[in-house]
Amino acid sequence: MEFRFDPSSRRLRMRTLVPAGRQDRAVASDDLFQFGIEEEYFLSDVETLQVPSETPDALFHDADFCIAGHIGREFLRAQIEVATEPHCSAGEVRVELLRLRQNAAAAAARHRLAVLACGTHPLASWRDSVQSPKQRYDKVMDDLQMIGRRNMLCGMHVHVEFPNPTRRVSVMTRMLPYVPLFIALSTSSAFWQGRATGLKGYRLAAYDELPCTGLPELFRTNAEYDAYVAAMVDSGAMPDSSSFMVGDPAVAEISDAGAASPGLLRIAAPVLTTRSRSRHSIVPWCAICTPTPSTMPGSTSSTGRSPLRISGAPSVTAPKAPS
Repeated sequence: MEFRFDPSSRRLRMRTLVPAGRQDRAVASDDLFQFGIEEEYFLSDVETLQVPSETPDALFHDADFCIAGHIGREFLRAQIEVATEPHCSAGEVRVELLRLRQNAAAAAARHRLAVLACGTHPLASWRDSVQSPKQRYDKVMDDLQMIGRRNMLCGMHVHVEFPNPTRRVSVMTRMLPYVPLFIALSTSSAFWQGRATGLKGYRLAAYDELPCTGLPELFRTNAEYDAYVAAMVDSGAMPDSSSFMVGDPAVAEISDAGAASPGLLRIAAPVLTTRSRSRHSIVPWCAICTPTPSTMPGSTSSTGRSPLRISGAPSVTAPKAPS
């Protein structure tokens, strides 16, 4: 892989070099890859922007009513998550994601709450966080203890279904050189506990406390991956292969859960932006696993910035949906 800075356009350009004597890999058709997107947001008081310790079930019921996809609680009561249905088209998933964002913002506004799309909440104290009532979250909190309580973080995930699951390990390994660029494109967590951190992406440092974070092991073959999973299961570190997760900011995770899915590769963006037409919000995460990024929707912004933005409603009577 070769990286080159183009001073005329002020862009970092990259290309993959094919060794002499080797042919380019065969490219699969875009429509063979289904993918879905999950986004997590903070809920905050519409006037003070402080996070609530309690959020009503009615909010999530209203947001999830009569829509494609799903809107529900996340790990903390002060969070809300939206998830699209599986799609093969970036244009289709963008339309559905926009509607999910609008529903989440409108439902929050009816309860005098706003939606913040950022990697870390700029004002919230993790000491005041309250876990959402869910059995799976109870298990996570029991395992992580204090580290789980400090998890005042939001992110974005793209789940890509592979028609040939044996390719997942190879794709995950080939994605690793792009990790620094993905992180640089998605920074929106400059504040922590009400203080400026001096970093554009503090979430990366905060998330490093979790035991399953960081870059994945360098698996060169499926056999190496299978042996690693078997060793983890035999040692008692996890019950089965569905529990294996290489978390943020590793950008890749293989999942064997679900008999209906031949194979999933989960691409975890460290943070997210609210610009649904920007390459920085959806396209980089989808284009990795689809062979023709030139067919992805274009960007309406050339700034390359992911600012801290409030994407909820400024008032209860006139909610402003995320763009």
